[in-house]
Amino acid sequence: MNDSSMPVVDRRPDTSSAICYRMQPARQMFTGGYCSHACGIAAGGLANRMPPCLLSDQQHTVVEFGDAHRAVLMVTPQAIGRAIDQAWEAVSTVRVILNQQPFPMTLSMQTVFVRRAEDIEPFRNLFEAYYGKRMPPTSFIVQPPCGGQALAIEAWAVGGERVEIQHPAVDVMTVSHDDLRWIHIAGVVAPEPTIDAYGQAAALFAELTKRLALCGASFRDIPRIWLYQGGITRNESSLASPALVQRYQEMNRARTDYFEEMQGWGLMNTDDKGRVIYPASTGIGMAGRGLTLSCLGLQTQRSDVRLIALENPQQTSAFDYAHRFSAKSPKFSRAMAIAIGDYLTTWISGTASILNSETVHAGDIERQTHQTIDNIQRLIAAENFARHGANGAGAELSDLAKVRVYVKHLEDFEKCRAICHQRLGDLPTIYARADVCRSDLLVEIEGVAFSRVAV
Repeated sequence: MNDSSMPVVDRRPDTSSAICYRMQPARQMFTGGYCSHACGIAAGGLANRMPPCLLSDQQHTVVEFGDAHRAVLMVTPQAIGRAIDQAWEAVSTVRVILNQQPFPMTLSMQTVFVRRAEDIEPFRNLFEAYYGKRMPPTSFIVQPPCGGQALAIEAWAVGGERVEIQHPAVDVMTVSHDDLRWIHIAGVVAPEPTIDAYGQAAALFAELTKRLALCGASFRDIPRIWLYQGGITRNESSLASPALVQRYQEMNRARTDYFEEMQGWGLMNTDDKGRVIYPASTGIGMAGRGLTLSCLGLQTQRSDVRLIALENPQQTSAFDYAHRFSAKSPKFSRAMAIAIGDYLTTWISGTASILNSETVHAGDIERQTHQTIDNIQRLIAAENFARHGANGAGAELSDLAKVRVYVKHLEDFEKCRAICHQRLGDLPTIYARADVCRSDLLVEIEGVAFSRVAV
């Protein structure tokens, strides 16, 4: 019998009553809207149910552009059982998500938010035993998850036939594709906290310079940085002065001195008017007295790649803050957008309830959360991109792939989460308890948005 006379059989399952344990992404950027697996179920068409063998809640976003496929995973185990068991459940959930992708994927970077510092060593041992030589750059941050869990994981993964991955050093990974070379560095830790805040930060940035050199890069290649500081709002004396100074202010002083040194060596990006472009940044508190850094870098010779440093028209630029906020102002951009052809990735710095340079809605978590989201919305809007000379670029809140929400007081968590869900929808999110850089700020939010540039 000729094959053309054979009946066409639809082998897709009847989804009217199906339970699909495929962990569908909460959001898909630049992809088709259908499940990539044999079940043939439309993405989002069924509840994103967890297999009964796993205990972790998860949300993830899938992003495709060029030859690379990326995913960001937010995994939070249930707050039951031993800490090491929760860690195993979280790692198992990450494994399941990656194994369900239609192509092999590798973790390129992860941040692990932990409840207790003493759990870091056993967690690290577990991760190293599981990942082996493929252990991604990892930062362990003592910022307890707001739901009482022992840990939560934000992980980035990448895959694709033409993606090349290298490990120049521990906690350093490079990912190359489409004539782009991404640099992921995490887990850079300052010396023991017997050194004052300025000395810690100076040593940390010196170590960053060494890590960058190991992969043939410099600070000019860094558009996004994260700084986690223990005791961020506490005062201490320094080697420079016996007077008490806030630790965050001393970190800002060291950061400014480092940037000025880099500028002197021609290793800072500048705009077409010769003004220095500062990376997007988050400077947030954590428990203890330590200081940890992670960052994202990009190297390319492509002519269609450009950086767009964004400032909020309703906020004073952090680098222009008055001296009463810090002897040397925080040097960061409110956001850094990376335009690659007609794809736009916008890295949003830690954002809080500030207008001009003043805290607003002191003591009110709900109004501060709304104001923070309003600030992000204005920052990434097309009108603000146009204000920065990038016509056709921009993003909306619906373009966010994930956010982190840092909540100062645990009793504010539920109110803050309700507003975030109302404003941002079903977005991959991790909520962590952390001190913010001002005593009157109750919440800080950061994120990343993926959008297209209108031609």
